[in-house]
Amino acid sequence: MTSTLHVPNTNQLLAVLPDVERNALMAGCETVELTFGQVLFQPGDTLTHVYFPLDSFISLIVVIDGGSRLEVAMAGREGMLGISQVLGINEVPLLALVQGSGSALRISTARFKGLLEQCPILHQQLNRYLYVVMNQLAKSAVCHQFHQIEARLARWLLMTDDRANSDQLQLTHEFLAMMLGVRRAGVTLAASAFQARGLIRYHRGAIVVLDREGLIETACQCYAEDCALYTRIMISL
Repeated sequence: MTSTLHVPNTNQLLAVLPDVERNALMAGCETVELTFGQVLFQPGDTLTHVYFPLDSFISLIVVIDGGSRLEVAMAGREGMLGISQVLGINEVPLLALVQGSGSALRISTARFKGLLEQCPILHQQLNRYLYVVMNQLAKSAVCHQFHQIEARLARWLLMTDDRANSDQLQLTHEFLAMMLGVRRAGVTLAASAFQARGLIRYHRGAIVVLDREGLIETACQCYAEDCALYTRIMISL
């Protein structure tokens, strides 16, 4: 099973636009480099820029109880950061944390708002992506509540691998535990089991995906449903 997200060094939202709309958007963009662990926005911030990752990816995280964190969505080359702009809302609801370093296209919200009015295909495509994000948020809530750690970890590693520029992921067990909302010991046990089965190799904060098909078999159905939804809404229509 090959994910539809494995298209390197391009942003799929922009790749499907007609030339005139893509060129208009690109004229207002600048290319920026995002670094691992960089905070782009805090909850409650005013959205100043919209990002279209090329080979970087960003975690969207709920912050509760004075500091506890839980990842609920992810934005990489398949999508964008700042989808609330489509609704005309400039307030940032979630912590936006760079999880995978790399490049992205960035455009100011003022210029982006003007383009939404001028580019009907772009607007339509982003409405569809908004629907995908809404489903991703809902699916994450159900997954965190009902699925076992191993299945959730496999899903999360696949989602990360889809958006990464390499099969080597820069991840510590502490970071994984925070993203999954579980104790570090649970992540360590699951990761050790994956390594023993030859699915991954990990050492000193780096995880290498060795067997995607094995991870897909281990992951909960949420991963396959996520991929199918993206294909149906964003590609097939």
